Amino acid sequence: MDHFVVSARKYRPVTFDSVVGQSHITTTLKNAIRTNHLAQAFLFCGPRGVGKTTCARILAKTINCQNLGDDVEACGECESCVSFQNNASFNIHELDAASNNSVEDIRNLIDQVRYPPQTGNYKIYIIDEVHMLSQAAFNAFLKTLEEPPGYAIFILATTEKHKILPTILSRCQIFDFNRIQPKDIAYHLADIAQKEGISTEKEALELISQKADGGLRDALSMFDLNVTFSTDNRLTYEAVLENLHILDYDYYFKITDALTSGSIAKSLILFDEILRKGFDGHLFVVGLLEHFRNLLVCRDPSTVTLLQVSESAERKYIEQSGSADMSFLLSALSVAGQCDINYKSAKNQRLHAELCLIKLANLPHILQLNSLSAVDETAKKKVEPEHSLNVPALVREESYPGKPLSNGTSHQSSLQVSQPVPASSKLKNTISLNTASISVTKEHKESLVQQADKTDNTFANEIRKEELSFETLQKNWTEFAEKRKQSGNSTSEEISLGRKFNLEGYTIEIVLDNAHQLEAIQNVRYDLLGYLKSRIDAPKLDINARVAPEEVSRMPYTPAEKFNYMAEKNPYLLELKQALGLDVDF
Repeated sequence: MDHFVVSARKYRPVTFDSVVGQSHITTTLKNAIRTNHLAQAFLFCGPRGVGKTTCARILAKTINCQNLGDDVEACGECESCVSFQNNASFNIHELDAASNNSVEDIRNLIDQVRYPPQTGNYKIYIIDEVHMLSQAAFNAFLKTLEEPPGYAIFILATTEKHKILPTILSRCQIFDFNRIQPKDIAYHLADIAQKEGISTEKEALELISQKADGGLRDALSMFDLNVTFSTDNRLTYEAVLENLHILDYDYYFKITDALTSGSIAKSLILFDEILRKGFDGHLFVVGLLEHFRNLLVCRDPSTVTLLQVSESAERKYIEQSGSADMSFLLSALSVAGQCDINYKSAKNQRLHAELCLIKLANLPHILQLNSLSAVDETAKKKVEPEHSLNVPALVREESYPGKPLSNGTSHQSSLQVSQPVPASSKLKNTISLNTASISVTKEHKESLVQQADKTDNTFANEIRKEELSFETLQKNWTEFAEKRKQSGNSTSEEISLGRKFNLEGYTIEIVLDNAHQLEAIQNVRYDLLGYLKSRIDAPKLDINARVAPEEVSRMPYTPAEKFNYMAEKNPYLLELKQALGLDVDF
């Protein structure tokens, strides 16, 4: 039986061109080699499995290649390249800082730097997981890193750049490796599958690339796992779902359809089916949030590129986004986000997620009610009430033959249905009604007109407001303060409303003692202005309250204040106090 080599090692890149998804790094390194602008120290940082150590080894092999071509790639045939491939190179040293992180390990490294290379031009030191070095080891490494011999090059690799000392960072040329895009990973996996003679479904490779979260090594490990799982060297989408224990996105499409249709029962049944398959409820909530986000970005064609899903899934997202309102998606994101935040602290986590689904299923109904109420409010604003029409009696009083009128008389008239009366231009948004033309005598007609005029005058008197003046303002202010006092208001509010004020144009200027009184005025501000504007013809009336104790002439409260107040009027009280040794605070 042949020894099995995992794909991450078997297909590890050996040239810059074979590195996946890091063209900005490889291009810079190739140009540095071509122009002989190599730094003394490099720092490769980024997430796991994106090619940091691989690029460090390729760089170390390339700069010592004896037959370097115009494409700046190692030949693989010279003595230096062959010794590197056989792990027998004396010019390339690798140190795992995770297990060699003491000062003694760094001192041994510094001792090796003193000796020049036997063959080749450079000695390269690759220190992996450099952030694991101790504080003392970093300090011991500083001087050598800053002024190494001309033949020494240090390549540091780390996944946690923030743990490295700033003094180390300032001495290195820093390269940030990106997460590899899912499409690039899928193409690389398809190429490996072709070399291995494995038939694959495109959706299966795309699913693996999404699950890898930008790490090519993780993707290759999952690829090997699924190949081992299959019995016929064939990767299918369903097999990858089952083997990697991934929740199919079709569940999210089904649940979203149930939520938008307002079906609570269907959404709860689907959630129960997901839980019975062994999936975590919190992961479901997080996935549902991601699903709503994908639907949101699909509503605009310019943002569809933000999706990182397969082409078939992208078509489904675009189709479902057309049936999901923007208001529903934004509200659903808010509700599901709160569920995600509070999920860990919930005692009954399943009930917590089910309540979230119930709220989401009720969202369409709530949004529909809000929409209808908004339409009603708009219609009310557009329609202006008419207090007088051409025939007032038709609006204010139903008339028919023999019915007594308001003045006690009656009339006999013939009721004939005629064409609808043309609606007034102000009532063009209302429903047109068929009105009846009524034949009345001249006396009855005059009586109706007098009655309508009397009603109009009464209506006008009821809505008439007082003119703005300091006297009317003070009267209504006092009435409001008295009503608040009867309803049981706070002491601070009672004192604040009892303060004197001035009227400057349409602004009420009031000066208060402290912040408590100011808060009391602010709490009652809108009620007070509404009360005043309902009785005074001043729609622009406003209140400007400020705290200025020095401007307030207030009555003395404490015993000391009362004594000082009386002593100002009668200075002999001070002599009496001193003679008898009195204490005013007693």
